[in-house]
Amino acid sequence: MTSTYDGARFVYGCAYCQYTLQLLTMKITPIQELTQQTMQKLNPKLKQKSRLKPSISACNAEDPAKKLKRIDSFLTQSQALWRCRSFECECLPWSEGFPNLAEAVWLLSDDSLDAIDASQQKLNEALLPALTADLDAKGIQWPLGLLAESAIGVKSCGSVIDNAKALLCAEDEPHFCAHIKGRKWQQINAFVAKLPRDNTPVLEWCAGKGHLGRLIAKAHHREVVSLEWQQSLCEAGELFAAKWQLPQTFICADAFAGQSEQLHTEQLAVALHACGDLHVKLLQHASEAGTKQLVISPCCYHLIQAKQYQPLSQIAKASALTLNRADLQLPLQQSVIANDKHKGYRLQEMAWRLGFDALQRKVRGCNEYLPVPAVKQSQLNGEFEDFCLWAAESKGLRLATDLDFQAYQVTGEQRQRLTRRIDLVAHLFRALLEQWLLLDRVCFLQEQGYQVNLSEFCSNSITPRNALIYAFK
Repeated sequence: MTSTYDGARFVYGCAYCQYTLQLLTMKITPIQELTQQTMQKLNPKLKQKSRLKPSISACNAEDPAKKLKRIDSFLTQSQALWRCRSFECECLPWSEGFPNLAEAVWLLSDDSLDAIDASQQKLNEALLPALTADLDAKGIQWPLGLLAESAIGVKSCGSVIDNAKALLCAEDEPHFCAHIKGRKWQQINAFVAKLPRDNTPVLEWCAGKGHLGRLIAKAHHREVVSLEWQQSLCEAGELFAAKWQLPQTFICADAFAGQSEQLHTEQLAVALHACGDLHVKLLQHASEAGTKQLVISPCCYHLIQAKQYQPLSQIAKASALTLNRADLQLPLQQSVIANDKHKGYRLQEMAWRLGFDALQRKVRGCNEYLPVPAVKQSQLNGEFEDFCLWAAESKGLRLATDLDFQAYQVTGEQRQRLTRRIDLVAHLFRALLEQWLLLDRVCFLQEQGYQVNLSEFCSNSITPRNALIYAFK
């Protein structure tokens, strides 16, 4: 996992994210012709219909369209609590309207915040009584029960149990998981274990080196076409496939360049953590092509070309919500893998950035936030003064030699206490906003004639991005 910094918020996503922004602007070889040539090599027998029932079960009893409308109404009413830019705030921005909630967050100890933030149940226990009191005082009713649900719309109670059987024998697995971080390999295994087992050929979307596709090819004994835009990754994947004699073929092309010709009717399209517009393009192209099966796990909703989120379903298009990239980062503001050392660096960076923010406002005579580039962890091993000098240079600011850096460091630490509490309240709605985004995709696919199941493919401890959408005709 990697992290990026947005204001006072750390956003966690898959390593593939670093390439996505380049993809948004680059133009690479169109893939229509390449895909058709490759698919012609597939065994004709593979184009038969599935004889096995899908192995993915539905988790949602309520009609997705009705659920999306309910969540949309709730998110619209509660925007004041979750659309705050905490890094720009000098006080709790909603304290006047929610005095009980404001009192409750200040009663929480600093040391307790991370543990509360890591669990939706603990967030609810810590904050909902005060929020309920504020709503009662106003005579307002919100469907607060929705906040007890996970991103897939079921009661949040520790997520699924990871008990999937090993897909490879003990001799082969070390070769297939080499150079893959442990949790990522667990994600790949869990994802493949949820795929329907039949002979339908597979298209692996945004494949990288094809780690997902090679496991499918090996474990399921089925043809896989892996689509990837970086030539070097395609070549590495091809070498591995040739060495192991896997039925896996690579296409080096741009996922954004093609139309629906890149996908076929008798096909299973898969994407594990394709970021932002990448997985959206797959949904759009696959529905145009009439691809009969799709299995995706969305990731990094904020990595989009447009400045505002472009809804997919008719219901979401009719919504009063207008989500920007910062809003779309909210579901990603959770980490279940950071150790104490990395948490310490995160808190230190937050405080130092806030300290520099106070300094630059004074120096510039302008009371507004000034974004600072990403920080290397090594920079946090130095002094706060060194950090400020670096940040000032990166923004073209000249600092006086007699500045009281220690005072600004203390200011940053004090403001950090504020921003953490603003974010904590926003995080009440973290899973709910992701459920809105997932249901937008589910409803879009239903509008295109698919039956759709929404479930989890692994536990939250392996990855918070564990939602799985399975669409089939």
